Amino acid sequence: MVDLLALTLTQREPEQDTGESAGFHWQWLGEGVLQCTPVSGYEKTILLSAGIHGNETAPIELIDNILKDLFAAKLMLKHRVLFVLGNPEAIRQGVRYLENDMNRMFCGAHEALTADVETRRAAELEHITSHFFHTSDVQAKAYHYDLHTAIRASQLPLFALFPYQSHPYDAALLAQLDAADLDALVYHNSFGKTFTQFTATHFQAASTTLELGKAKAFGHNDLSEFDQIDQVLRAILSDTVLPVRHKPAIREFKVMSSIIKHSDDFQLQLAADAPNFSTFQKGDVLAIQSGENQIVEHEQVWILFPNPQVKKGLRAGLVLEETTQHKK
Repeated sequence: MVDLLALTLTQREPEQDTGESAGFHWQWLGEGVLQCTPVSGYEKTILLSAGIHGNETAPIELIDNILKDLFAAKLMLKHRVLFVLGNPEAIRQGVRYLENDMNRMFCGAHEALTADVETRRAAELEHITSHFFHTSDVQAKAYHYDLHTAIRASQLPLFALFPYQSHPYDAALLAQLDAADLDALVYHNSFGKTFTQFTATHFQAASTTLELGKAKAFGHNDLSEFDQIDQVLRAILSDTVLPVRHKPAIREFKVMSSIIKHSDDFQLQLAADAPNFSTFQKGDVLAIQSGENQIVEHEQVWILFPNPQVKKGLRAGLVLEETTQHKK
């Protein structure tokens, strides 16, 4: 068995870097990265990642439990999977990131930053991911599930974001997210620099970022809150039937614009503890900077990922509108 989380937390390597267990070949590709390929072949190639932000521990624990059950033959692997714990040093330190947000470093964005541990890690993950998808069966459909938790609480606690793409969103992925009892789906309106944007753009993967509640330290997560998502991930990997949805219909939102912090006097007109999906009405002030007010022009908007503490030039929040239709 390869205990990927324990190896990552203790900064150790496994005694051997390849092997076979419970019907699949495994290969340790480097710190926090494990590739598993079914002996009997596969129809999907899946990237399952967490820990791009080091303090978002619930998804890391979910992946850890899945891996343990795969090696114990409690869960049978039917598809090729690359398991990734994204930012090992930040995970060890229990911080979101060391110097810069690593989920803004993909699609080559790391090249514009001063070289450090995280820029090198982003480049390494791009290289490993490229090799993984390029060496997979060309007939296999590519998927990427990037698991996160949010900095703050949320009016809609469980939600998924789709990177921008011009082609239709994958029907199987939409069905999986529906079965996962998510509260909301959010569709981006422009290209980003996230891990899922990288996989969607370069490998035409059906990619999504899953947000699972609020960030907590290791050992303080109630994983039962994510039981339905856990069931869906296991059903995907083992190619078994998806669970039945229990919640009301998913609410859908599309990104209208980003709130960009340009100056040191930037202020979001939102309480420090205001949850994700807080609302503003037409005429309300969203943000103030350099003496200018950013005013809401639509009847109602929702705010996602408000964070006035970001560095200048970065996104301090997303402005959403609700829609009842899937974005095609």
